[in-house]
Amino acid sequence: MSFDDLPFAGRRWLLRSLNRAGAVLLLVSWVASASASDVTRPRRAVSTVLLQADHSWDGTRYRKYPGGQPQVTLLKIDIPPHTTLPWHLHPMPNAAYVVSGTLHVESMDGRHRKTLHAGDVLPEMVGIAHRGRTDDSAVELLVFYAGTKDMPLSIKAPQTIDK
Repeated sequence: MSFDDLPFAGRRWLLRSLNRAGAVLLLVSWVASASASDVTRPRRAVSTVLLQADHSWDGTRYRKYPGGQPQVTLLKIDIPPHTTLPWHLHPMPNAAYVVSGTLHVESMDGRHRKTLHAGDVLPEMVGIAHRGRTDDSAVELLVFYAGTKDMPLSIKAPQTIDK
């Protein structure tokens, strides 16, 4: 039976039913998209503390900021898979945010090890030799340094040990 074979009252009922069903689908679609956009786009500014620390990841307390003209630096660091960084130390407080990948960090003395994943934050060691290494995936980091003008962000560790 086709639409044209229906009596007039039947056609009217079918069209009203389709219009109601369409309106319901449109409303459901609108509510779903509004809910999804609320999750991705907040209606107001939202601030989330990712890290607040007075000590580095090995438990060593930060002493003080370096003297001189302050200079903040934010680096994006990309580390390829299967890479071990050289032993190094930082002369100023800094913090790393893992954007993607898995990073393994260890202190040169071998007493401290930590594994970080995407979304993790790390208060870095100051004046203590350490290194990071990747496994099967690359790692992308954002690292914020609170130093002074002309201060190096990292320094090669004085005595290197390959473990």
